[in-house]
Amino acid sequence: MKRIIEYTVSTEYNGKNVLAFLRGHGFSKHILISMKPFPEAVLLNGRRPFMSDLLSEGDVLRLTIPDDDFSEGIVPAHVPFEVIYEDEDILVVNKPAGTPVHPSMGNYENTLANGIVDYYRKKGEDIVFRCINRLDRDTTGLLIIALNPLSASVLSSYLRGRKISRTYLALVHGHVEGEGTIDLPIGRKSDSLIERCIDHEKGERAVTHYRALPLSLRGSSLLELHLETGRTHQIRVHMQAAGHPLLGDSLYYPGDTSGMPRQALHSWKLEFPHPVTGRQMHFAADLPEDIRCRLSF
Repeated sequence: MKRIIEYTVSTEYNGKNVLAFLRGHGFSKHILISMKPFPEAVLLNGRRPFMSDLLSEGDVLRLTIPDDDFSEGIVPAHVPFEVIYEDEDILVVNKPAGTPVHPSMGNYENTLANGIVDYYRKKGEDIVFRCINRLDRDTTGLLIIALNPLSASVLSSYLRGRKISRTYLALVHGHVEGEGTIDLPIGRKSDSLIERCIDHEKGERAVTHYRALPLSLRGSSLLELHLETGRTHQIRVHMQAAGHPLLGDSLYYPGDTSGMPRQALHSWKLEFPHPVTGRQMHFAADLPEDIRCRLSF
């Protein structure tokens, strides 16, 4: 899918050149190179400019971003997910439990990627599957999919720059009160391809903020968690280290007897600026039933 965007030059870019404007709006070097062969990819007031041309307030830039690629290796397949929001640049979905995000060994046609490629194929469109944030197979909740190279570039920079606010809900073992921060480095466990652990020597810094929600629960607590960093299994490892592993987390708490069929973790809220308009976006996804049924309201 190609994306056409029109910008009206603001005071901020008065006197600056076209290249400075494009780089300031998230156009990476790779995107600009992909646009170069197309004569009408960049039009300034209806004509093709040089990148060094200076802009004036009120000028109109019309950009056509080519995106002729598609996820050739991803087989379209019916995989359920809930659409929370959709426009020309982003798709926000609510992922169910038991659904891997990307295809892998043994998971070729049962992933979210398969479902989303199928969703757009049925609309007559081929897309590249560009998932911005990550969720484990059994973690539910919100994910952002970028629908073109520009939104992918901008959102990836937002993720690196911590401009995407991610809030999770988790049911954990034991009684937790108040709020706090866990600042412990996480690394790969030496004898496992999957498992992570606290590693003060080789681990990368990981920071999780938590707040206990005031619910009456027997033997467990519902926590609201905010990620400052995004390490693999960060919440699961941090809560285990704090002595409050997630209900149902057989990897990090093999002695779990809660009866929860998966780790009780849900990507609840996402907040971030829209990659093209800059408008602040706010999304939330209700708790799934397997967690809700364990709560006392």
